Amino acid sequence: MLDAGPGRKGRKMENLTDLADRYGSDKGSAKHRYTELYHMLFHPYRQRKITFLEMGLLIGGPEHGVDKDRKTGDLPSIRMWLEYFPKARIHGLDVSDFSWFEDERFTFHRCDMDSRDEIARAAADIPAPDIVIDDASHASHHQQNAFLEIFPRLKSGGLYVIEDLRWQPDTYEVEGITKTAALLRSYIDERAFTHSDPEVAARFNALRPQISACIVHPVRYQKKRKDQVAVIHKR
Repeated sequence: MLDAGPGRKGRKMENLTDLADRYGSDKGSAKHRYTELYHMLFHPYRQRKITFLEMGLLIGGPEHGVDKDRKTGDLPSIRMWLEYFPKARIHGLDVSDFSWFEDERFTFHRCDMDSRDEIARAAADIPAPDIVIDDASHASHHQQNAFLEIFPRLKSGGLYVIEDLRWQPDTYEVEGITKTAALLRSYIDERAFTHSDPEVAARFNALRPQISACIVHPVRYQKKRKDQVAVIHKR
């Protein structure tokens, strides 16, 4: 594919799925195929000086029963984003330590998604993002904590993505809590958020004026499969 972005006329730029496959990210063709959607959504941002935030940086953390202080040895998706967005400031947030990774355009923030206060403190250190991807623990209350703290900080016109809606880890999931997929579906169907906790419902509904669109895609984009990835666009 030829991408004639500023200063790159005629230069071949790699498709996001190809980058994911090369760096070993599960967002690519071998597993989730998220990058097919992301390439379409993110391509207009590719040569812009955006702020990009990804939460959850490497598979195999506490959501799989592994200690949060595990040894971490790679950042496949961050390497992918740094190459895909050559002018972006990339921020990564995780409960495990990735401070060893050095790149002049990357900043790491260590944060426990169980705590809205910790999320708020981390978010305060990040300039208003243009794009956010939540690929962290996938626990419903973690996803919801993050959205309530970070979506209001998103730039107007920005995109907020939540991955892996179909799966919540036994290690973290709170019994009786409304699943994030069901929460988002309630908004899509009724234009109002419904939640088992009235306070959480009220907080989400307070954000409705900031939401211009919410789209939920099924696993591998196949209509009869479970909800998998959500994209929320900010007014």
